Amino acid sequence: MSGNDQISGRQIAAARALAGIGQSDLAAAASISVPTLRRMEASEGAASGLANNVAAVRRALEAAGVIFVDENGEGPGVRLRKGR
Repeated sequence: MSGNDQISGRQIAAARALAGIGQSDLAAAASISVPTLRRMEASEGAASGLANNVAAVRRALEAAGVIFVDENGEGPGVRLRKGR
């Protein structure tokens, strides 16, 4: 996401579902606890939690083929990279 690294809890949950990753697997890949990931996903607006934890979740999802889409007037979103 250009310039703004904020991602929402809903983006995290949607990205995880698109990639077919369970909460425990994503938490392990990001080196965070499952309850921390659950809190992030339940956040209204920007994902709650320490910035380094949110960044670790983002990196793990991006490594799994997720692309975070910037707000473009229609709202932020997620999609999978081609050829995944």
